[in-house]
Amino acid sequence: NAGNTWCINEYFCEIWRKTFRQDACLRLNQRLQKRKEGENISNKVLTKREQLFCLYYALLHNGRDAAARSGYSLRPERTATRLLERSDVRQEIERLTRAQATDRGEAAAGLRRLAFGSVTDAMKLLLSENLPSEEELERMDFFNVAEIKRPKGGGLEIKFFDRLKPLEKLSQLSEAETAANGTLPFYEALNKSAKALIGSAADE
Repeated sequence: NAGNTWCINEYFCEIWRKTFRQDACLRLNQRLQKRKEGENISNKVLTKREQLFCLYYALLHNGRDAAARSGYSLRPERTATRLLERSDVRQEIERLTRAQATDRGEAAAGLRRLAFGSVTDAMKLLLSENLPSEEELERMDFFNVAEIKRPKGGGLEIKFFDRLKPLEKLSQLSEAETAANGTLPFYEALNKSAKALIGSAADE
């Protein structure tokens, strides 16, 4: 009868509406996925300076130092944070990190940072007339500082680690790696690549 026919029609209409919503959501997700894939493809081409940042980050494991050495002299810490948020930059860093799998670890990373790390914050502390606040000190990088003294006559005395010693240790690691597999040590290849990129990065 008419009542049953109306119920059946309403039932099929409800099924159709649900199916339509599911199809619409599926198509939307497909479009978003294609757009995301397109963005990833476009992001794969890094500039010379961005490549240099990836190289130094893989070497130092320190975003601010990597950005500063790559030519990002204005607010390098903020620039490093922005670059590390990008998937293509992280992928390049991961690729470089995998390439140095046999020459990494906490000890090796610490040696590299001692050998190549920045002493800018220590110099700022040494030359400043007023001591920075506790919050400012927390943000400063004193990794390469071996000792800080306040002499009787006033002022500060800062002693830095000898950069030659970690370089010697890195050289020993390099020789051991070369003897093991006959390949060019990663950090030597990295330095060569960085030197080759510095000139072109300055032009951008």
